[in-house]
Amino acid sequence: MANIRRGRQCRAQALRPSLRAVADAGTLGQPMKALRILILLALLSPSLAVADQKTKPLNFVFILVDDLGWTDLKCFGSSFYDTPNCDRLAASGMKFTNAYAACPVCSPTRASIMTGRYPTRTGVTDYIGAAAGKAWRRNTRLLPAVYTRQLELKELTLAEVLRGQGYATFFAGKWHLGNEGFWPEDQGFDVNQGGIQRGGPYGGKKYFSPYGNPRLKDGPDGEHLPDRLASETVKFMEQNKGQPFFAYLSFYSVHTPLMAREDLKQKYQARKKERGIGVKWGKEYSRNVRQVQEHAVYGGMVEAMDLAVGKVLDALDRMKLAENTVVFFMSDNGGLSTSEGHPTSNLPLRGGKGWMYEGGIREPMMVRWPGVTKPGSVSASPIISTDFFPTILELAGIKYQPPARIDGVSFTTALRGKPHDRGAIYWHYPHYGNQGCAPTGAVREGDWKLIEWYEDGKLELFNLKKDIGEKSDLAKMHPDKVKTLATQLANWRKDTGAKMPVPNKNFDPKKREGR
Repeated sequence: MANIRRGRQCRAQALRPSLRAVADAGTLGQPMKALRILILLALLSPSLAVADQKTKPLNFVFILVDDLGWTDLKCFGSSFYDTPNCDRLAASGMKFTNAYAACPVCSPTRASIMTGRYPTRTGVTDYIGAAAGKAWRRNTRLLPAVYTRQLELKELTLAEVLRGQGYATFFAGKWHLGNEGFWPEDQGFDVNQGGIQRGGPYGGKKYFSPYGNPRLKDGPDGEHLPDRLASETVKFMEQNKGQPFFAYLSFYSVHTPLMAREDLKQKYQARKKERGIGVKWGKEYSRNVRQVQEHAVYGGMVEAMDLAVGKVLDALDRMKLAENTVVFFMSDNGGLSTSEGHPTSNLPLRGGKGWMYEGGIREPMMVRWPGVTKPGSVSASPIISTDFFPTILELAGIKYQPPARIDGVSFTTALRGKPHDRGAIYWHYPHYGNQGCAPTGAVREGDWKLIEWYEDGKLELFNLKKDIGEKSDLAKMHPDKVKTLATQLANWRKDTGAKMPVPNKNFDPKKREGR
């Protein structure tokens, strides 16, 4: 039984409590649990109160997939990948067609889900581990902005708030929000199965046991990681079905390394051959971008993820928990289409992971709130990953005024099938992604989206309702709209403390890297 130090710094007070939590066992003794709740209440008091709930509290299952593209599910338009379990989730709940990640790469989006705050506020603006500032060695016009390399313990997480209200909390899979001391068990989760500092399953046999993961015991040789994570999630739900729970299943799938079960790989190789599908390429500036979904290994990875989702959904039905459990499904950024194997296509969206175009930030999202979301319904309301935090707390009946600024807006009105306007959505990525994009910022308000390129100040304007593929830059036709949105974006950066890239004095324009 490993003891893990857990720290928490109050933003509003000088209180700095320190707890000792038991990570691997997954439970805490009652005295410690009581102390934990009292401290959380002290952090939020007097602004936190739980609404009088005459009904049984809702459970929450949050499923996050890594690098899943907007059209990688059949219910979102794929004709190559089989995803029957994700499809039945969409058929039994609500599908969101304008859902966004807070960043085109993983760690910032993950921090935004946990805190309800924009990456500019948490400081986590790039995937943790990326070079930045003076450590940057690539020949680019700008030096990428420095960023915070962990989700700071002073940040109040969704898991901490729910745990403080009696929820059992569970995390499985990819964390990628800091080194040991900043892992899930340090941020409000009672149980952590596999969440460490790595951005992918890079230990052992990677997607197959032995995993070489200090927070996930090895299974039988050859055990498949997505299935194992689903099994651990089911085990947690079985052990805690008598109390409200928050289960966060954060797949390592479908992130690189590109590896699939052999049977699934062969299935998609045969499908590709039967349909006579060949690879097609386009260009996104200097990068090749895949134009058709036909990657057999990636197809196997998508289906294996879907099978794992099915295991969790089946367990909810079997344990008769489905009617009292809200299920969320989301991806952390767009599908990988311009580098690292280029395994998928995001068409009709432009670009992919790492880019500020829609292919990098628009995500497949579904929510099933039994008895409320109309089965098979679709919402076009724009949603961003910061919005999960206030939405889940509202569903849990928790009313409070947070000790720090929350950017998320609850979308329960959309879940009820009513009009929902959360206002403008903003992005800031002051980095050079591995996928070819240069530092950018963006704002979407209504149907309009503005992208600002920080290298040269270029502004692009798109009407997403008429041009989802962002093929027609309307900046010259609508200068007033450009000016308005550019001013909003600049003011938002100032308000949230956004850090900007700076000129690179060693830049050689003859050997330029980037778009």
